[in-house]
Amino acid sequence: MKLPRTYYNNISYFGTIIAIIAWITLIFFVIQINIFRINNVYFDLYTFVVTPAFLVIGHILIPFGMYRTRKKLKKGLPVSNDKLFVLDLKDSKTRNAILIFSIVSVFFVISTIVGSYKAFHYTESVEFCGKLCHKVMQPEYVAYQNSPHARVKCAECHVGEGADFYVKSKMSGLRQVYKYILGTYPRPIATPIENLRPARETCEKCHWPQKFYTNALRKEKYYLADSANTEWNITLNMKIGANHQALGLTEGIHWHINPNFQIDYKSNPKRNEIYSVKITNKKTGVETIYKNDELEVKPDAISKMESRGMDCMDCHNRPSHEYRSPSKYINTLLASQPQLASIPWLKSAVMDAVKVPYSTTDSAANEIKNKIIKYYKEQYPAIYKKNGKEILSAIEEIKTVYFKNTFPEMKVDYSVYPRHIGHLESNGCFRCHNDKFKSPTGKKISKDCNLCHTIVAQGKSNDMKYTGINSTLEFMHPVDIGDAWKESNCMDCHAEMYK
Repeated sequence: MKLPRTYYNNISYFGTIIAIIAWITLIFFVIQINIFRINNVYFDLYTFVVTPAFLVIGHILIPFGMYRTRKKLKKGLPVSNDKLFVLDLKDSKTRNAILIFSIVSVFFVISTIVGSYKAFHYTESVEFCGKLCHKVMQPEYVAYQNSPHARVKCAECHVGEGADFYVKSKMSGLRQVYKYILGTYPRPIATPIENLRPARETCEKCHWPQKFYTNALRKEKYYLADSANTEWNITLNMKIGANHQALGLTEGIHWHINPNFQIDYKSNPKRNEIYSVKITNKKTGVETIYKNDELEVKPDAISKMESRGMDCMDCHNRPSHEYRSPSKYINTLLASQPQLASIPWLKSAVMDAVKVPYSTTDSAANEIKNKIIKYYKEQYPAIYKKNGKEILSAIEEIKTVYFKNTFPEMKVDYSVYPRHIGHLESNGCFRCHNDKFKSPTGKKISKDCNLCHTIVAQGKSNDMKYTGINSTLEFMHPVDIGDAWKESNCMDCHAEMYK
């Protein structure tokens, strides 16, 4: 018995060679992973994705070459008679070869199934998402590792369950790989991501509405940019849900996802400017539309925009990839290491150094150090002479937190990806809650701060003011600015404060 005449062609030969080489390579990689315990993202990529792909290509080329040869024979066209392989069952060596080939083929099929399964899980892994395209995904990966969701796999939110979104995500991934290879990917990556699953299909797998909490106390520490790095404390009673859990989502911040109401809005592509809001009472069917007549966008343009149903991501838009502002991460650093707060003028010196955009990581590291040292040497030489060692130590800590939130090569920092929850350095809540959105009957979307939180304590650490949990203090700005804080949004100053 001989191999079919159609097998003897260059394409089938080439496919056979590729398949054999790929098979040997795959065995080698599997041995390295399972026996020598090699754990490397690129090694896994070649083992479970690249090598099996060549194996499949080789097995496709063999019948493809046979098909082309068969067509030539039918048309009477000349074909090669060179036979690199001859199959003769009378020959014991040939029979042994067939037996070995059959066993190997069965093993190949089983291995392909297992490998495909491994490849599937590998492409769903955090390492695949965060490390493979290191330069592009570094900001997201670093922020993710320092987020509350650091133990939640990327795919659980970005893909979710089901084959449809898995296929969509992989097709999107192919485009991203193409852009990465050519270096045409955007810097920074544009947001919001349009093809994410609805939050209720991902977020609410864990954060389901029936188990949202009631009120919670939130304590914040701020440090002023003065000689003493003065500590300013504030404690907020956050009205996350109703005053009593039995009332569910009938009041509080999470009323926005009350299942008895549907909130739709129209906005600009970045969703940081809201143009109209529609609230539908699902029980009565009553619709209330709120419009802001002070907007520069024409009503005709707004009417043509698509509406978006409000969900978790409209406030919690940076749940795992938050880039904190310099003021925030320096406040956190000083709170976690009080000895740094004892260095006079440290916050002022730091903010002066980190407010400037840098083009590379190396230049940022050097310039931050040089600027802080220069700040002290030129303005407060006596302090530098006395606390020089502490200042140099503080600089290293500052660079560590800086590079967790700022990525020069990708042009990423907090201003690129503003956080919509809150309203200090972005309009966040004030996108809608600004007293400017009114219904036809004159009802407003209120800007009253006490709707979402009350202040139960505030002030300098040695001069705190307190009130009961069911009362509220009037907000005191850490620096006396009169009533200016009542007349403008927080971000009008805070977003640009250190620029």
